[in-house]
Amino acid sequence: MTDLNFTRWNKILGWLVFLISLTTYWLTVEPTASFWDAGEYISTASKLEVGHPPGAPLYQMMGAFFSIFASEASQVAYMVNLMSVFASAFTILFMFWSIVLLLLKVAGPVEEISPAKKMAVLGSAFVGSLAFSFTDSFWFNAGEAEVYAMAAFLMAILFYLGLLWERDMFAPRGNRWVILISFIVGLSFGVHFMGLLTIPAIGFLYYFKNFSKITVKNFIIANLVVVAVLLFIFKMLLPYSLSLFSATEVFFVNSLGFPFHSGTIFTALVVIAAFYFGIKYTRKKHFYQLNTLLLCILFIFIGFSSWLMLPIRANANTVINENNPANARELLAYYNREQYPETHLFYGPQFTEMYSGLDEETPYVDDKPKYEMDREAGKYVIVNDYKNAKQNTDDDHKAILPRMWSTEHAANYMDFTGPLEFTVKPEYQGEEQLLNAVNNFQQKYNRGEIDNQQYDAFLKQFREYLDVEKPSFASNINYLFEYQIGYMYWRYFMWNFVGRQDDIQGKYTDQNGNWLSGIEFIDEARLGSQDQLPTDVKNNKARNTYYFLPLLLGLLGLVFQFSKDKKNFWVLLVFFLFTGIALKIYLNERPFEPRERDYALVGSFYVFAIWIGFGVYALFEIVKDFLLPKIAVPVVVVASLLAAPVLLASENWDDHDRSGRYTALAMAKMYLDSLDEDAIL
Repeated sequence: MTDLNFTRWNKILGWLVFLISLTTYWLTVEPTASFWDAGEYISTASKLEVGHPPGAPLYQMMGAFFSIFASEASQVAYMVNLMSVFASAFTILFMFWSIVLLLLKVAGPVEEISPAKKMAVLGSAFVGSLAFSFTDSFWFNAGEAEVYAMAAFLMAILFYLGLLWERDMFAPRGNRWVILISFIVGLSFGVHFMGLLTIPAIGFLYYFKNFSKITVKNFIIANLVVVAVLLFIFKMLLPYSLSLFSATEVFFVNSLGFPFHSGTIFTALVVIAAFYFGIKYTRKKHFYQLNTLLLCILFIFIGFSSWLMLPIRANANTVINENNPANARELLAYYNREQYPETHLFYGPQFTEMYSGLDEETPYVDDKPKYEMDREAGKYVIVNDYKNAKQNTDDDHKAILPRMWSTEHAANYMDFTGPLEFTVKPEYQGEEQLLNAVNNFQQKYNRGEIDNQQYDAFLKQFREYLDVEKPSFASNINYLFEYQIGYMYWRYFMWNFVGRQDDIQGKYTDQNGNWLSGIEFIDEARLGSQDQLPTDVKNNKARNTYYFLPLLLGLLGLVFQFSKDKKNFWVLLVFFLFTGIALKIYLNERPFEPRERDYALVGSFYVFAIWIGFGVYALFEIVKDFLLPKIAVPVVVVASLLAAPVLLASENWDDHDRSGRYTALAMAKMYLDSLDEDAIL
C-alpha cells in the first residue's frame, strides 16, 4: 500500500463508517417527538423561538434549516430528528480520522511503515469508530431531537482539529487550526457546553508538542493552565462579556437617558474597534503570539454570535419565548440560568439546613435584582423585591464539597448516610412529653418500624426542638464515590461496554437499571440468580449483554497506548476524565434524578471507543508474531469486528429501533383529548 493508497483508503473508509452510521441511524430514528425536551426543541427550532435557559440557538437555527425540507407539518419533527442522525454520523467520520492520526503516532510515519501496518491502522480505526457508533447511549442520542448528538459532533471535530493543529503546529500557517478550533468553541455555546470539555485535551496536545522534556514542575503547571483556560472561556470570557453589555446597557438607558439598546450598540462598537486596532497593531509589531491570541478570542466571539438569535427572536414576541431575553440584561440572566436553584460546588449548605432554620445573625440576604424594560418610563426597572429576599441558612450546616445539598431528597440521602444524629436542644430537655416522643420514635426506628421517609418527616416536625447533625465530610465523599461516580457514571459506562439489564430507570436496587454482562456467575454474584426471571424481564428489548468483550478490547488498547505513547495516553485520559468523572463532580447529582443521565457522558464513551481501536492494533502486534502480517491483519480485524461493533449492533438494534414509536405523541394527544373545550392547561 503506497502513501497515496493509504491517503485514499483513509478517506474511503472514513466515509464508509459515515455511511454505515448514517444508514443505521436513519433506519432507526424516531418519526416524531420523543419524551422530555425533544418536543420543545422541535417547536423552537422549526419556528426559531426561544427555549429554556441556557438556550441552544445554533441548534435551533440548524433545526430550522432541516425543517425546511419537511413535506408537510407532520414531518417537521422527523426532519429535526434527522439533524441528530447526520450530526451523529459525522461524529463517527471525524472519530475514524482521529483514531488514524493517533495510531500513526504508535505505528510510525506513513512513509516508513509496512503495508500490513497501514492496513492494521485503518482496520483498527474502522473497528473503534464503528464500535462507538453502536454503543447504547450514543445511538440513543442519534435518534431524537436533543442537543447531545450535535454536541458530540462538535466535540469530535474539535478533537480532530486539535490533532491537526498538533501535527502542523510548526509548519507555516499551522496556527490556522487553532483559530478554527476557537470558532468551533464559540459555536459550542450555541448547542451545549459539553463541547468545551475538549479544551483540556487540546491544551495537552500543545504542551507535549512544545515541551520535549517533561518535568514534574512543568507538568503540574500544564495541568493547572489547561484547567484555567477552560474556566476562563466557560466562566469568565463570555459571562463577563455579557455582564459588560448588561451593565453598559442599564447605565446608558437609566443614567444617561439614551434609548433602549444604545448601551449594547456602543459596547459592541467598542469591542469591534478594540479587536480591529489590537490585531492591526500586533501584526504591525510582529507580536505573532499575541496576534494569534487576539484572533482566537475574536473567533470565539464570532462563534458565540449565534446567541444574537435569542434577543432578536425574543423581541419578535414569538409564541414560545421562555424568560424573554429581549435585551442585554435579561440575556445575561438567561445565560446564567438565574431561574434555577443555586448549587454550590466547593462550599455551601447541605440538605440538613432545613432542620436548623436560618442563620441567627444574618437570616436574610439580598437576591439578584431582576431588570425589565419599562417602555412607558423609557428605563429598566427592577421588578422583584430583592432586598433581604433570600433566606440565609445556618452556617453550621455548610461544608466543603457539599455533595448532599437538595432538601427535596433528604430521605434518599439517608440511604447513604444512615439516620442523622440529633439531640434535644438544651432549653427543651426538661419537656417530658417531648422526650417521650423522641424516645418512642428512636425505639420504633431501631425495631425497623420507621423508614427514611418517616425519619425525615419526624425531623421536619420537631426541628424547632432538635439539634440535627449535618453529614460529615466523609459521608459526602462516600456519597460522591458510591452514588455520583459509582452509580451515575460507572454504571452507565458498563451499560455501553459490558451490557444492560433493562430500560427501566434504576433506583439503586437489583431489579432495574443495572449493568449486566451475560456471564452467569458474575451476574448472579451482583444481582442474584438470573434463571427464574419473569418472561417480561427476560424479554425486555434493552436486556443486552456483551460478555465484557468491548470492555476488554478497550482496556487492552488503554494499556497498549500507555506502554507505547504515554504523552498521547495522557491527552486521552484527560479527555476521558473531563467528559466523565469531572462532569459528574460538577453536576453534583441528587438521588434520584428524574431520568437516567447517561446521554451527557458520551464524550468519555467516545474516548474509550478510541482505546478499542488501539486494542485492535495491539492484537495485531501480538498476532503478527505468530502469523504472517498480511494474514494477521484480516484475522484480527474480523475477530474484533465480531467482538465489538457486530455484537453491539446485534444486541442493541431492537431497543434502539424507534422507527415505529409514536408513544410521546399519542400520550400528548390523549392528554389534550381529555380536556374540555377551551380548558386552561
